Amino acid sequence: MSKPFDLHDYSDILDMPAPTFSHRRRMTMVERGAQFAPFAALTGYEAAVEEAARLTDRRAELSEDKKEEIDAKLRLVVSSESDGEITVTYFIPDVKKSGGAYRTRIGTALRVDEYESVLIMADGYRISLDAIREIEGDMFEDLEGES
Repeated sequence: MSKPFDLHDYSDILDMPAPTFSHRRRMTMVERGAQFAPFAALTGYEAAVEEAARLTDRRAELSEDKKEEIDAKLRLVVSSESDGEITVTYFIPDVKKSGGAYRTRIGTALRVDEYESVLIMADGYRISLDAIREIEGDMFEDLEGES
């Protein structure tokens, strides 16, 4: 039967200095600590977990009535000579996963490019007509009053 570990068995060497070797320099405390620092065993794992946890919205399908309302507002924007400010809510698909996000942009509409199917804002920003969910602004008050 083996004898259990007993501190008294090593009492003669406990207070001795650590051995040193002439062919090796002594490590600094930082170098010694670095041996126990965490390391990334799975490179990219943390980024993958963050990406999986990132939430996206589903694109809402618009009713025919809502599509007609947006179309009427776009026609008013095109025919309007005023520089009225509008608020456009639109959907941007996510490039990495299914779904996307709804964004809102406030500004002045410059024109509608029917060939490319985009709404061009005065600052040059382009919004796909298919992505538009809502258009609001003072210029539409008469139009909404008719509904």
